Amino acid sequence: MATAVLFPGQGSQAVGMADGWTAHPAGKVVLDAASEALGRSIVEGCHDEDALKTTDFVQPALLACDVAAFRVLQASGLTDVVGVAGHSVGEFAAMVAADAIVLPDALHLVVIRGAAMQRAGEERPGAMVALLGVDANAAEELCAAARDGDDLVVANRNSPVQSVASGSVVAIERLESAAKHAKIRSVRLPVAGAFHSELMRPAVQPVLDVLAHVGVSDPVFPIAENVTGELVTDAGTLRELVGRQVVSPVRWQDGVRALAAAGATRFVEAGPGDVLTKLLKRIDPALAGVAVGSPGDAAAVVA
Repeated sequence: MATAVLFPGQGSQAVGMADGWTAHPAGKVVLDAASEALGRSIVEGCHDEDALKTTDFVQPALLACDVAAFRVLQASGLTDVVGVAGHSVGEFAAMVAADAIVLPDALHLVVIRGAAMQRAGEERPGAMVALLGVDANAAEELCAAARDGDDLVVANRNSPVQSVASGSVVAIERLESAAKHAKIRSVRLPVAGAFHSELMRPAVQPVLDVLAHVGVSDPVFPIAENVTGELVTDAGTLRELVGRQVVSPVRWQDGVRALAAAGATRFVEAGPGDVLTKLLKRIDPALAGVAVGSPGDAAAVVA
């Protein structure tokens, strides 16, 4: 069996999401390192509902849980990985898994990224809304009709039946009204800004400043990159695209299809929740996936 590992991003966080990984030595090592880098306990913070609503805490916490899940999978015997992908901040976990970046550097990058995105969200308020039952083209038509000179883009191309729009609050409100009129279901996302839109532009330079001093290596297996939805196998391309990620759409369905075309026959979601696993069937009913949210799940996957 050829496995592609998927790492969830912001929106998948849940109270207590780090607890299970402390029971396994491989998971605990990651959580301890992340807590030291962040200057607060990841495990305790994941029980603070207010902290889980802030980008500057939740992004490094998600990275820690995603990587902890992968290290437990490896310790349990997972060896057939042929590629990885991470949704938004989950991409940093994919880079760690593929040995493209070491965990301390990834944590430093994500701490800076999360804080910069939090500030950008406060300076340039925005929101995100999921549009259900429509593809990216239909979502773009809705955005075009609701934009009216404001920032409003299709930020996540998740599946043929789910896209996420990102933009200014007033533009999102117009989009929600347009979706309701068109009998399209919309769901406002619990995030602190208009991620993957130009409203995040102030967050780009802080990320680039840190990235310039971080070592990036060729990944040991391909990474389905968010910005292009294509497989990346060299450090230079990876470094360039990661620098553009916060203001670029997440081409998730393209990345999943690229992994499948490269030979992946099973998809394993490593980290909290099962959002990415549920998306698989919407991308392609033939794709098989399983979510790993605990050491017990990891043991079952490799049994």
